[in-house]
Amino acid sequence: MRYVYGLSTALLIGGATVSLVTGHPAGAQTAQNDSSEMRSVVPRAGAPESFADLTAQLQPAVVNIATRQRVEVQSNPFAGTPFGNMFQNRRRGRGNSTPQTREAQSLGSGFIISADGFVVTNNHVVSPPGNRSTLEEITVTMPDGNEYEAELVGADAASDLAVLKIKSDKSFPFVKFGDSAEARPGDWVMAIGNPFGLGGTVTSGIVSAVYRNTGSGSAYDRYIQTDASINRGNSGGPLFDMQGNVIGINNAIFSPSGGSVGIGFAIPSEIAAPIVDKLKVGAEIERGFLGVGIDKVDDDLADSLGLPRNRGEIIQAVQDDGAAAKAGLKPGDIVTKIDGKLVTNDQTLSFLVANIAPGTKIPIELLRDGKPKTVNATVGKRPTEDELRQQQMFDPDAEPETPPEDTDGPVAEKLGLQTRELTPQIIDQLGADADTSGLVVTGVNPNSDAARKGLRRGDIIRTANYKRVSGLSDLEKAITDAEGAGREAVLLRIQRRGQPARYIAVRMR
Repeated sequence: MRYVYGLSTALLIGGATVSLVTGHPAGAQTAQNDSSEMRSVVPRAGAPESFADLTAQLQPAVVNIATRQRVEVQSNPFAGTPFGNMFQNRRRGRGNSTPQTREAQSLGSGFIISADGFVVTNNHVVSPPGNRSTLEEITVTMPDGNEYEAELVGADAASDLAVLKIKSDKSFPFVKFGDSAEARPGDWVMAIGNPFGLGGTVTSGIVSAVYRNTGSGSAYDRYIQTDASINRGNSGGPLFDMQGNVIGINNAIFSPSGGSVGIGFAIPSEIAAPIVDKLKVGAEIERGFLGVGIDKVDDDLADSLGLPRNRGEIIQAVQDDGAAAKAGLKPGDIVTKIDGKLVTNDQTLSFLVANIAPGTKIPIELLRDGKPKTVNATVGKRPTEDELRQQQMFDPDAEPETPPEDTDGPVAEKLGLQTRELTPQIIDQLGADADTSGLVVTGVNPNSDAARKGLRRGDIIRTANYKRVSGLSDLEKAITDAEGAGREAVLLRIQRRGQPARYIAVRMR
């Protein structure tokens, strides 16, 4: 679970929404399919007299989700201590290279959307973090305590949505998505989920804001904000309106304390439902992409250009050969409209573009040197999340990434360095020549000789033992060759911004 500090999202593990329909045999709680009965459970005006009838209808379709994962872990019990290298060398001497693993578990919420057992939840509930974990088992627990094995049908990291299928021929109660566009601040809502493992927990509140932007900059940074209590374990669970429709999927909270403080976020159903439909049938999720680095237009920038507040985003960088570059967009342009829609804090450029089909030709209205201009762009296809991480702009002044003691690979283990291959975007960000090759340092272990020698984030490793470094494998080979020759250090040629390249001998750990 990640928490929002100063408006950045905190994922919960639990949540989702829909309206319950009959699909369960007699003897168990079933949803009412008669719209007249659904209206009768809530007064026409004012606060509900009770949420009990609505809860009884909807609760059978809200499930608890538990996963079992296998995670590779550090097998050196002395890692990070003076005895660490000695233990590691002895272990290697015995030829024991089998990775150590441990079992991990996660808990969350979800809701059934069809009688044949399709379940919606958050991607982070069922997808193990990092690349050293393997999902081994998913268990769905019904409100009556019955447990079923489930399989992952589809997952989408960008929207944080996943669809499961219960492995059973039984008929299940289910709920339906409503229209979140109809929600208004002040409307009553109800959440059902599995906070802290307390399955079947019901909380209520109101819609605090519609289409809240948390400032994360993601393509789906657009949430329903509610004060209904949401906590760890609610992720993937439904947020219901008073007609029993799912209008949101509980996803994150703002929480300085770790618990609910009355600011929760749910993925709107109008965003979730089309993605869920595609995930159910295994269809690819395609999103639009321009290939630009952007920032909000803050008050000072708006004042300097005479712009209205809460309007537009400034382009900081443009990817070579991307859709934006081909359309003639430039750094410094202020984008005010995308395909006729205003760019605002609640309707960001990233959100608008992501929801346009790749290949679509759109007008983009902007300000350049204070003058209005319109260009036409053919929207590209958004890369995967992994590809985006590789392409992302590199900020040498950002918080250093300190490699943990159990990071894979000889570069982290032997030199205490975390590195990334250079891309044109990173080269530009570092102010290096376009033909620069090598690896950029993204983090330095403070206990390493590299840290003592002054290596830092943003340094470029050009050569190792006088041999050119063009990728990670080159540096790994230099380390292996040095060990084979009985050497205890590797000679690196380091390029730092604004300084001539210099040689630094880094002792291996």
